Amino acid sequence: MLDNIKKDTQTRMQKSVDSLRHDLTRLRTGRASTSLVEPLKVSYYGADTPVSQVANVSLADARSITITPFEKSLIGPIEKAILASDLGLTPTTVGNVIRINLPALTEERRKELSKHVAHEGENAKVAVRNVRRDALHQIKELLKDKKITEDEERRAEEDVQKYTDKFVKDIDGVVKAKEDELMSM
Repeated sequence: MLDNIKKDTQTRMQKSVDSLRHDLTRLRTGRASTSLVEPLKVSYYGADTPVSQVANVSLADARSITITPFEKSLIGPIEKAILASDLGLTPTTVGNVIRINLPALTEERRKELSKHVAHEGENAKVAVRNVRRDALHQIKELLKDKKITEDEERRAEEDVQKYTDKFVKDIDGVVKAKEDELMSM
């Protein structure tokens, strides 16, 4: 029983860290990345479809993304999706190719993004702590039902705290790496 609780706790905490990493990849850092446009949806025959499924998305160079729709009729909807997004980017179309140039970030925007990264890190830490709280509650319930001894409870609580410390440290590392990336551009 305790092993299941520990495994579940580790899995859920790892998911929090992975979710943070995934969310931070979408953050614009001044360097082009196809992950910036992947979450965008385009109306394709009445269904909202990700841009990557209706067009070829690639990097032209370090500061520009090219999108080549599979059908010429999708150029307009893709442009609208980019303009409607909160990316703050303006697409330019040349023939069948949509090009997005990423301007260099200003110092003010870098600081703003750095604060956002720190906020996302705090949210991930809260998620990890919530997982810890749930695990400790389950352990207390086992003790109350007399399914484990007090020594087993104490050891399990120590293990859960070690997992929490490890994952909080991982989150700090992810946040620091992203902030360094933002400030080095």
